[in-house]
Amino acid sequence: MGISKSVHEQLAVRFAVLFPHLDERQRRLVMGAEARILGHGGIRAVARAAQASEATVRKGVVELEAGEAPLGRVRRPGGGRKKAAELDAGLRPALLALVEPDMRGDPMSPLRWTVKSTRTLAAELTRQGHRVSADTVGDLLREEGFSLQANAKTIEGQQHPDRDAQFRYLNERARDHRDAGDPVISVDTKKKELVGDYKNTAGVAAHGRTGKGQNP
Repeated sequence: MGISKSVHEQLAVRFAVLFPHLDERQRRLVMGAEARILGHGGIRAVARAAQASEATVRKGVVELEAGEAPLGRVRRPGGGRKKAAELDAGLRPALLALVEPDMRGDPMSPLRWTVKSTRTLAAELTRQGHRVSADTVGDLLREEGFSLQANAKTIEGQQHPDRDAQFRYLNERARDHRDAGDPVISVDTKKKELVGDYKNTAGVAAHGRTGKGQNP
């Protein structure tokens, strides 16, 4: 008894729905499974319904019968979209070179931050030939141990003359507690100042780095 026309039509509809969502090997396995279910004449019927060669369907049957383990992935290892820093080896060094001149504190200290925004850094990197977005800059800074904090003022008051000394004192205390195994918490506080615009709605960010074992 031959395979009916209705079976051919059902197979064609099923393949049309499934195949756009499957890779080449998965399509072969589906065709092989259908051919095995149909039995005698199944390979020819499936090939006609799927508009594929009988050799392809037969290969799917062989793969099923061999019981090969699933590949587990469609792309080969390392496939897919690469990160900007992988495509541009000079991006990360260029970013750190921009950040370092505006760094506050010893590079090895527990407390470290920069006052440049991700937008400013992205614009300068792009000008240097490293096409990158502000979001990517933020991701790279986080990978380097920086945290992002919103800039609450657009007009800064006069800096305290002993600001560096204060920072060094806080840094030494943080280092002492960290070395003693005590937790160190970095808290960002701001004094209210009626000096103009109070909130930077443009989302400019400052970047802070805290040492290992700290909470930003």
